[in-house]
Amino acid sequence: MAKILIFAGTSEGRELAEWLLTQGVQVSASVTTHYGESLLPPGVEVFSHPMGREEMAALLQRCPFACVVDATHPYASQATGNIRAACAQVGMPYLRLLRPSQEGQGGRYVATHAQAVELLSRTQGNILLTTGSKDLETYTQLPNYQERVFPRVLPTVESVSRCLELGFPVGHLIAMQGPFSQELNQALLRQVNASFLVTKESGSAGGFLEKLKAAQAVGATAVVIGRPLREEGLTLGQLQQILKERYL
Repeated sequence: MAKILIFAGTSEGRELAEWLLTQGVQVSASVTTHYGESLLPPGVEVFSHPMGREEMAALLQRCPFACVVDATHPYASQATGNIRAACAQVGMPYLRLLRPSQEGQGGRYVATHAQAVELLSRTQGNILLTTGSKDLETYTQLPNYQERVFPRVLPTVESVSRCLELGFPVGHLIAMQGPFSQELNQALLRQVNASFLVTKESGSAGGFLEKLKAAQAVGATAVVIGRPLREEGLTLGQLQQILKERYL
């Protein structure tokens, strides 16, 4: 029976894990948080802490995996680089599960969070920030950020604590698990009287188009952080077919 390791930082990674279990495959998954672990289906062996390249390589040498599937987020460029390097180091087959890009669907595109802050610093109006807690500190460089920015983050102690540590008022925090419908995005934009919505180009699984449509519907401007890498990858269906042919 094949044993496959998934670096499962996305909903597609979790869906792949569920499918592999139904095929009788032994599934291991690497996630960076206990929250990520809680989203995985029963029956998956879980490594729930961040790994660097050397620890990844040691794990691949120690365990008899048939292959590695990189299902990390399109913006987790450092993680993808480490996974690729670790697989190359030990000669492990590597497959990239990558959600299709929807760039060009609308909004004002910038390359980095710093560029988004630079753009927003020349504007007025409230901001619904939907990029999570990881890059929050960059947005504290905005003048009057405590009055303007409403962060939407995961409903975890770590995410909420991070917001409070950086000085965001309790009344500005929106702690919810997505993805969100267009209607809910519109309601939140109206609730906080937002003139801007900041998002990553997270694809259909991340509710990207729903955010763009919501911003357009309420007359807000979407500021989109473009993907850091232009990488080749497989859709979930393509990857399932390859796994069937090679390992099932």
